[in-house]
Amino acid sequence: MNKSITQANQNDKQISKSIEKFFKRFHISSALKASNAYKKNGIPVIEVFQYLFLLIYSNRSMYMSLITGRNTPGFAKDTVYRFMKRLQINWIRFTTLLASRIIRDAIVPLDSEDRANVLINVLIIDDSMFERNRSKKVELLAKAYDHANHRYRFGFRMLTLGWSDGSSFLPVNSILLSSENKKNRVNEAVKVDKRTAGYKRRLLSIQKGTQAMLELLKTAKKAAVPAKYVLFDSWFSFPSSLHAVKTIGYDVIGMVKKTPKMFFRYKGEGMSLITIYNRNKKRRGRSRYLLSVLVDVVKDGKVIPAKVVYVRNRNKRKEYLCLISTDTTLDENEIIRIYGKRWDIEVFFKVCKSYLNLSRECNSLSYDAMTAHTAVVFTRYMMLSLESREGSDNRSLGELFLYFSDEMSDITWIQAFRMLLQMFRTILNNNTELSDDKIDELVDTFMNTLPALLKAQLQAA
Repeated sequence: MNKSITQANQNDKQISKSIEKFFKRFHISSALKASNAYKKNGIPVIEVFQYLFLLIYSNRSMYMSLITGRNTPGFAKDTVYRFMKRLQINWIRFTTLLASRIIRDAIVPLDSEDRANVLINVLIIDDSMFERNRSKKVELLAKAYDHANHRYRFGFRMLTLGWSDGSSFLPVNSILLSSENKKNRVNEAVKVDKRTAGYKRRLLSIQKGTQAMLELLKTAKKAAVPAKYVLFDSWFSFPSSLHAVKTIGYDVIGMVKKTPKMFFRYKGEGMSLITIYNRNKKRRGRSRYLLSVLVDVVKDGKVIPAKVVYVRNRNKRKEYLCLISTDTTLDENEIIRIYGKRWDIEVFFKVCKSYLNLSRECNSLSYDAMTAHTAVVFTRYMMLSLESREGSDNRSLGELFLYFSDEMSDITWIQAFRMLLQMFRTILNNNTELSDDKIDELVDTFMNTLPALLKAQLQAA
């Protein structure tokens, strides 16, 4: 019994078994190294990243942990700051590589051939506010329009590319968009080495969302993330975007704005979706869609055939929504079903903001530090999503997060209890003439008097 509680010198490094298994299984260390995150001297990079990853489960910020002396790392806070601000680390590559490994090694093998035909792999593009309303000196801070609240806020648009098979969602990569309009930028980027990944992500941050989207898709394509379709809402559905995504090698299923300024070629004429709708007879009854037509998406002389499906708006019965698919072989109901998977990214944003402290945990003024923080949050979500998938867990991701928090608290308590036992053994050795065998016998007797649940936790530890 005593042998299971005498290893007290590893207290600071002990973490939840599920988290430790996740780090080893998907080789987080090698993914960091492949993204130019490696140590030159001193503390290994994986220890710093693991500390940031676990910070959310301690219910304290790094500052408060240092003040209270609880869950403090074996390195100075400046080590963490230098790591997060490092220009050479390519965080887009890191999250893309990690997501690709999880999909390839853990999720795809779970799908049977029959199930894979239903769970079609898709990539989803959307953005959400990364708020910094109380900041004025944040690098590349901009006035960004919040579509959810319909007003401008200070912060960034977190443009995110996610992967889904309809059952699990994984964030693949993202970029914190500032603004392409210089007038909307409160602060400009600091001058950095043009050869670094930090310089490239700063350039990407001031491009239009539709352009940045293509770079994220190219990175996912290069990493061989399996997907057939790209889903996005009406903010990205323009003829130029449809052509660009098709060129990369994906078909598009997206919602299109009903505007008289956007034209598609229908029966040899350029028409808006509103005009096409008014010129055709609608389906009667309770059909899921009102009308389906084939159109040509024309841009710079190039033509892509597409299918437009007019869907009933469940919220406003007298209105309709327009879905477009560049895969004209798909059935109308299948187009509607696949587009429904886009909701997964909305759940992802909700969980990240409500439970994983997205934007609240990092108060740095550095653009690189905020990007690193986003990658850490994405990694946390990947672990929760995989745990839910493999365990066939009925709990929500938020409940799983609280489960891990409780587990980490239990580990901290058990570590303290083990330290007390170790101190008890040391005192007996130094102040009595008892033999080691007699001390072991006393410890065993004490352990046997403990409640069964506590005894089992100590034995497991």
